[in-house]
Amino acid sequence: MIHRPDLFLRRLFDRAVEVADPMRSLKDYLPEKPKGRVIVIGAGKASARMAEAVEAAWGPCEGLVITRYGYARSCQGIEIVEAAHPVPDEAGLAATARMLALAESAGEGDFVLALISGGASALLVQPVLGVSLAEKQAVNQALLASGAPIDRMNTVRKHLSKVKGGQLAAAAWPAHLLALIISDVPGDDPAFIGSGPTVGDPSTPDDALAVIDRWKVAVPQSVREALSRGSGVVQPDDPRLARTRNVIYAAPRQSLEAAAALATEAGCDVRLLGDALEGEAREVAAAQAKEALALQSVMKPGDSPILLLSGGELTVTRRGDGIGGPNAEFCLALALALDGAEGIHALACDTDGVDGAAEVAGAVIGPNVLKDAVDRGRDPRPALERNDAHSFFAAMDAQVVTGPTLTNVNDFRAIFIRI
Repeated sequence: MIHRPDLFLRRLFDRAVEVADPMRSLKDYLPEKPKGRVIVIGAGKASARMAEAVEAAWGPCEGLVITRYGYARSCQGIEIVEAAHPVPDEAGLAATARMLALAESAGEGDFVLALISGGASALLVQPVLGVSLAEKQAVNQALLASGAPIDRMNTVRKHLSKVKGGQLAAAAWPAHLLALIISDVPGDDPAFIGSGPTVGDPSTPDDALAVIDRWKVAVPQSVREALSRGSGVVQPDDPRLARTRNVIYAAPRQSLEAAAALATEAGCDVRLLGDALEGEAREVAAAQAKEALALQSVMKPGDSPILLLSGGELTVTRRGDGIGGPNAEFCLALALALDGAEGIHALACDTDGVDGAAEVAGAVIGPNVLKDAVDRGRDPRPALERNDAHSFFAAMDAQVVTGPTLTNVNDFRAIFIRI
């Protein structure tokens, strides 16, 4: 019997995060440490934890890894640099230049291990000629507010970079390079994880311009001029990638399945809605609320609770002055669509512990959230209109705050239904 659905949902989320912890899973994908020179490079919210896991298996290594502020770990040999995410900064710029130089120092008999996770796109920053860091920052902010899917954002980022789109792997040629990757993108395409620094990409600068135009992304003229000159993105058949191998070793589905197994043990009828959902957070919330209410309407006394699980990466098109995290916005829109329906609880969180630009993983809701909001003098509808779900849930004491989880397999959403 599940007496506290809110605590149960949090336990499922914690299980999803635990399964994706690099210290738990990365060692199974490491080869024996090669003889000769070994260089470890990488970037992402999980990269420092990944580096820690590598040294736990291999001992001290030469290398440089860039992670988000607050996500550093202590390593024996690998240098860990912290930089800004989701908008890049000078620390990321300087560290990326050093990483490229380290990769370029690799020779034919050397082995390069690249550790890539979500967040690498902002942390690996080396703008193309003619584009300044300030302009790159402005483009990133505009992309984040545009509502464009993450893969389309990354198309633009690749063609404005000297390190993304296979260029990091090309810099390490002719060394052998193994990239171990944690997926945080719908569909688990390695070309879009962290903007694919070790993966060739067939897209063109014209494709990047098409994204800018379709999603009305405000960019400086220098960006359009840089894209018109072309880019250094590496094509998939480039010979400099012949010695590169990309391996996704952790992905959203594994975490969802682990949570599903735990829920099944607790007596739930689990329905997996998919691990690669995309779309506007409020629209997906409305659809899932409709599904939850339809399922509840045909349940009978004594039926097992139903649990709807989904992953992927939702987006928020910024319309107001709020922070606009997709998980918090999903929960707020879901609560409004459910309109206080008894017996339905939900949680939506980002597995990296950061929802949008907020240092909050997400939120949890129950049947009383709208009534409680009225009692506290909070109006949920204007909060949704302003993309201000984080402030709303902070006032309701309904935020989920984890701190750095040191991993990142994207969003986790769970809806618990009983009568």
